[in-house]
This record gives sequence, C-alpha cells and structure tokens, in this order.
Amino acid sequence: MNQVLTAINDAMYTYILLILLVGVGLYFTVRTKGVQLRLLKDGIKCMLEKAPESETGEKKVSSFQALMISTASRVGTGNIAGIATAIAAGGSGAVFWMWLMAVIGGASAFVESTLAQIYKVKENGQFRGGPSYYMQKALGKRWLGVLFSIALIICFAYGFNGLQAFNMSSSLEYYIPNYSETNIPMILGIILAAATAAVIWGGVHRIGFITSVIVPVMATIYILIGLVTMVMHIGQLPHVFAVIFENAFDFQAMAGGMAGSAVVIGIKRGLFSNEAGMGSAPNASASADVEHPVKQGLVQVISVFIDTLLICSSTAMMLLVSGIEGKSGVLDGIPYVQAAISANVGKWGIHFITFSIFAFAFSSLVGNYYYAESNILFIKNSKVLLNVFRVTCIVAIFLGAQADFSLMWNIADITMGVMAIINIISIFLLGGIAMKALKNYEQQRKQGINPVFKGKDIGIEDTVWK
Repeated sequence: MNQVLTAINDAMYTYILLILLVGVGLYFTVRTKGVQLRLLKDGIKCMLEKAPESETGEKKVSSFQALMISTASRVGTGNIAGIATAIAAGGSGAVFWMWLMAVIGGASAFVESTLAQIYKVKENGQFRGGPSYYMQKALGKRWLGVLFSIALIICFAYGFNGLQAFNMSSSLEYYIPNYSETNIPMILGIILAAATAAVIWGGVHRIGFITSVIVPVMATIYILIGLVTMVMHIGQLPHVFAVIFENAFDFQAMAGGMAGSAVVIGIKRGLFSNEAGMGSAPNASASADVEHPVKQGLVQVISVFIDTLLICSSTAMMLLVSGIEGKSGVLDGIPYVQAAISANVGKWGIHFITFSIFAFAFSSLVGNYYYAESNILFIKNSKVLLNVFRVTCIVAIFLGAQADFSLMWNIADITMGVMAIINIISIFLLGGIAMKALKNYEQQRKQGINPVFKGKDIGIEDTVWK
C-alpha cells in the first residue's frame, strides 16, 4: 500500500502541484504587483495592531495571535527534520527551491487569507472561516467545501499531529538505550495527549495565548543559534551558497529522475513547511478581528517568510556548514540535524535541538488542531460531534508518540496535495475579489486614513462586513 501511495504522491507533486503552485503563485505575484514584497512594511505594521475594543467585553483574537496560530502550525518539526530530509534526498539545491517557493507563494498566501477574512462568519462571539467557507459563500459549492474540510481534517488532525508526536518521541532515542522497547513512549504519549487536551478544551483564546508565547521565543532562539553557527563558520558561507545555487540547477540530475530532483523535493518540502496556497493558514487568518481583510492577508505573508526564509534557512545553514553529509535512508531527519549541530557547537547543541523539536512540535499540535476544529464546525456545528472529534485527536497524538507513522506520512502528503489542488483552483477563480479588496485598501492608504472595510465597497453582500 505504501508503494502505491508513494507513486500517487510522486505523480501529484511532480506534475499537478508543480504547475499549479508555481503558476498561480506567479500569476498573483504579477497581478498584485508583488504585494508580498511591495507592502511588506504595511504587513509588519498591521501585525502589531491590537484587535478593536469590544463593546460587550468579549475576548478578541488579534492579528498577531492569528499570525502565531498559523506560524505555530507552519513551524513544526518540518522546519528541522523536514529540511534535513530534503537536503539528504535532493541535495543542497533543494534549499533554493524552498526559498523561491516562499517568495512566490507569499502572493498566494495573501490572496487566500484575504478571502478567508472577507467570507468569515461570527458565532458565539468568535470569528471563524477558511477555504471551505469561501467555497460555499463565494463559489456556491458547499460540497467542495466539505471535501476540502475532510482532506484537511485527515491531514492535520491525524496525519501531521501523529507525525509531530512521533518526531518528539524519536528525538529521545539519543538519550535512552533501546528506547522503543521501554514504556517511555507510552508515558510521553499520555503526557502529550493530556497537555494538548488542556489547551484545546480551553478554546481559541487559549490556543492563541499558548502559540503567541512559545512560537516567538523559540523562533528567536533558534534563528540566533543559526546565526551564531554561521558566524563561527563564516569562511565557508560563500562556498555553501555557491553549492546551493549550483545544485539547484543540476539539469543532469533532473533528467535522471524529476521526482527525486532538488526541484521537486524543494517544492514539496517547501509546501509542507510554509503551506502557502495550501488552504490551511486561512483558517487561522479568519479568526483575527481586524478592520480590513487585506491587513490580515499582509500579515500572513510574514508567516510564510518567518517559516522558510528565517527558520528553514537556519536549519539549512547548520547542516551545510557542518561538514556532515546527509544521505536518504542512512542519515537524514532528526539524527542528521543532531549530528550536524554536534559537529558545529558541541554536544550541548543536541540537547537544544531536542528542546526545539518539543517546543515547535507542541505548538504545531495545537495549531493543527485549531485548523481541524474550524472545518469540523463547517461540516456540522454540533457540540457532541466536536467533543467526539477532540477525543479522536487526542488518541492520534497518544498513538503517534509510540508508532512510526510512515504510512500516515504518505497519507498526509496526499491529503495535503488534495487540499492544495482544491484551494489553488478556488483562489484562482476568486482572485478578482481579493484584488478589489487590495485596491480598496490602497486607495484608503493613499488618502492618509486607516483602511476600514465594508462589503458594499467592492460589491459583495451576505458577509460580516456591513
């Protein structure tokens, strides 16, 4: 079964998604005149804005909290183990294609998150939304929204969360002989399940608080370690960058097998890492209480850049300056990172990587859960169903800490690909609405006023933007 799934996986990413992701990303980059770079300063300013004051005293999710929920999901073990796997399998050239996907994908991230804000709904004093909501409200295709939601739930609640728990567990193998034969994986599974339950039953505000504390602190420390490593090996950097660019365009290797080339592996791991265009981050974007949808669209671009251009690059540099060569199936994933950082800064670095994996992975567990919850509520808003779903999520985390989810990795990759295909086609069809919102935002900015959005300004009705 794994061989069949691998074949489907390779075909999906080598042909369909390669064309869709790059094509639509370039299309929106041109159509928005490079909004992801042109209005980056605006995005930083919007990120720091507080949520509008509530007249009823209800808690609101700020732009920054929504950014951290989405960044928490993006910044997981994929930024550590995933980058190591990409370099081991596709060579250092894969790093270039991850960088390029982040810049191009920033435009897609802007469009999908802006649409999520425009078509969000308000229930029990909280906003929620995402691709399923704009597929139903703007495209008039609820069935498509349900299909997207099912793919997301399988991918994030069970696939990615099982994998995050497994990666946390496997990082302890370095410290404990015959680790898998002990009861520690089961004990760790219980602890992770209990900790996640305490957060998710606390609601989106608790998720926002947890992620807005863990993610900034850990990301800053991790990037600083990466910078220290680069300074310590500054003489090697010109050679490292030369090798990255040289291997990125190794046409002989591409001719030998496109599916295993740096291009495809870089794009595939880049998508897994930054999620731009995949349709996951808009679920977090919709929860923010902002005055204009474009503001949150710009903020989500920053999340893509934080993930790939900063954190993934930190991992890549740690690996490439170490002198340790990764090899797929022999030395890749977490062991490759541990060996590399040990060579760079000594054995204490291994402990830091282990701690980073736990912090990033736990923030991903709660961020991933939030995405899935929003989509469960889209399919059927039932408290009983929601609680049953939460229990199944906790069970997946418990089991993930004890088992190798190699089958789930393939299933997660395929469902992620299905999500991306459905979402990319949808945002392509709805892109004109996001363009109108962007034009409305820029017109108000030129007038020197703080942009405030009303649906009627761009000719849409039946939204929360009266």
